Amino acid sequence: MHRTTLIAGLALILSPLLVSAQGTLGFALGAKNGDGSCKYQVDYEADFDAIKTHSGSTIVRIYSTNDCNTAQQILPAARNKGFKVILGVWPDVDSSLQLDKQALQTYVPQYRDQVYGVTVGSETMYRKTFTGSQLLEKINDVKSVLPQGVKVGTADSWNKYADGTADAVIKGGVDFLLANGFAYWQAMPISNATKAFFDDVQQALGRIQSVTGSANAVEFWVGETGWPTDGGSNYGAAMSGTQNAKTYFDDAVCGMLAWNVNVFVFEAFDEPWKPHAIGDSGSAGDETHWGVMDVNRNTKFPLTC
Repeated sequence: MHRTTLIAGLALILSPLLVSAQGTLGFALGAKNGDGSCKYQVDYEADFDAIKTHSGSTIVRIYSTNDCNTAQQILPAARNKGFKVILGVWPDVDSSLQLDKQALQTYVPQYRDQVYGVTVGSETMYRKTFTGSQLLEKINDVKSVLPQGVKVGTADSWNKYADGTADAVIKGGVDFLLANGFAYWQAMPISNATKAFFDDVQQALGRIQSVTGSANAVEFWVGETGWPTDGGSNYGAAMSGTQNAKTYFDDAVCGMLAWNVNVFVFEAFDEPWKPHAIGDSGSAGDETHWGVMDVNRNTKFPLTC
């Protein structure tokens, strides 16, 4: 699906990475079961077994550290199953920031080998919660309570990197940046979705490289991308459906991995308890059928490239 053209464009900013290496595949993971109850260690262990069996992946990202006692439950599961975890901090309000920091201080030293890094904020610049400078202050605050060597960064929408909003964060010495990109939320038909996704990543990564003056000064991941399966809602010309989700995984996700760009797929499992999400146009969309696996951890399509 347009892959030759897309890769030719992306190669302009990825040329230092053009080797035989494959990007790392990871999955966004919720802290709640399908019924909305908080996950415990045994639930995470079952999640990890399913993810590794069906995809080979051994890394996940999660969005809080204190909520649902996430760090306390997921990190021993990760140790038992050989997984790495990117923990999340929710800095939008001070109470959640402080609770997440406390959880980090308690559990990261105990499970240092399982912690790949920490993201401070999820699309806070996109939602205009923080400016780049304000977010950098939160990132540095969190970094100050972590053991030396733990990677710290943030996750935000690709366009907040591309349009300069995140420049202060990019220049601020963060260890890694996650750029979220959803052709679906841009109302793209599946026939144009991979092209849109590659273009979004190109713009985000190109800006990061331009600001830092280096191809690899800051570690880069696609923080979220995916497509809703059967049961999900349509969004303009973007049609939900398992076949479209499979097409997007095969072309967009696998295509990006083939060019040595790390990708977190949103998301590992359906989350039927979630409320509807709001897209760029302001209208609501179903976010309960985005899992590449259902609530019983059954795959909806093959998860290998």
